[in-house]
Amino acid sequence: MEHTSPFDVGWLDPQLAPVLLAVIVLAVAGTTILFCCGVVAYSRRRSLRYLLITVVLGLLVARSVTGLCTVFGLLPMTVHHLVEHSFDFAIAVLVLYAVYRSGPSGNGASLGSRSD
Repeated sequence: MEHTSPFDVGWLDPQLAPVLLAVIVLAVAGTTILFCCGVVAYSRRRSLRYLLITVVLGLLVARSVTGLCTVFGLLPMTVHHLVEHSFDFAIAVLVLYAVYRSGPSGNGASLGSRSD
């Protein structure tokens, strides 16, 4: 790819490039911090649930980096969409599996019961 500046990418309005770049950089920084917190939590708890959440947070970091690479023209838009939507699917599956693995709440309340 020839593009190295987000201000020179054809699909991005040059006036919005700084805003998009700032949002994606903040997303990369924020998800990286959350991922590091997840690694620390997993190292303390060593359970499957914490591992799944840490993997999800890692996928969020990878998803943000994918967006950053797309803005800088290092990744074509088609690959960007394939990768990010694959990450979205994997994140949804892992979160639902973590919820499924957590089991019933144990308090006897269900969706259809009235516990007022």
